[in-house]
Amino acid sequence: MQEIIPRFEFRAFAQNFGLVEDRLHHLGQFEGYRESSEVYVLSTANHRDNVKIRYDKLDIKTLLKEQDGLEQWTLRCKAEFPLSDRAVAEAFDILGVGVPELPAGGDWAVERLLEQLLRPHPELGVAQVFKRRYGYQIDGCSAEIADLLVNGAAIRTVAVESEDPQAARRVRARLGLGEYPNVNYPLALKRITGMEPPA
Repeated sequence: MQEIIPRFEFRAFAQNFGLVEDRLHHLGQFEGYRESSEVYVLSTANHRDNVKIRYDKLDIKTLLKEQDGLEQWTLRCKAEFPLSDRAVAEAFDILGVGVPELPAGGDWAVERLLEQLLRPHPELGVAQVFKRRYGYQIDGCSAEIADLLVNGAAIRTVAVESEDPQAARRVRARLGLGEYPNVNYPLALKRITGMEPPA
């Protein structure tokens, strides 16, 4: 199994990034764009795990630490659908909410999990996110700007990430992102969907 190396990330959200976007186009080497439709599972009881469904996989990343305006994230687990009862119970445990009584049968396909367990849960929220991501390389760091639709609401995000925190901070400064707060996906989506007050 390939070793997973945690990465440091800076991410900001805004309606328009103006000069930041111009600098990204000018300084970065464009690597292409990707589109995806993802489902984020948001919990009122957990602020350190990023839980999402993408490409028929449950993908969970955890926040290891915050350092000098960056966040270090690593993969916690990944499971393919349909999920077993055990995998569903583990996911609810990570989300920090009580595991519901599971009907017999297992084989939790995405829609069944969403409709029967996630959407009805009073401590959970579900955000449908469409992403169009434009990727770049700058000074050894990955960077992107993405257009998002979050439950139909449009917003943009810019991110810089690297295994080297000093490199990530340098690129953040070169792009002119120093005045933006570092906001991860779970917090941003909670604010957009009303689970958290706006900044």
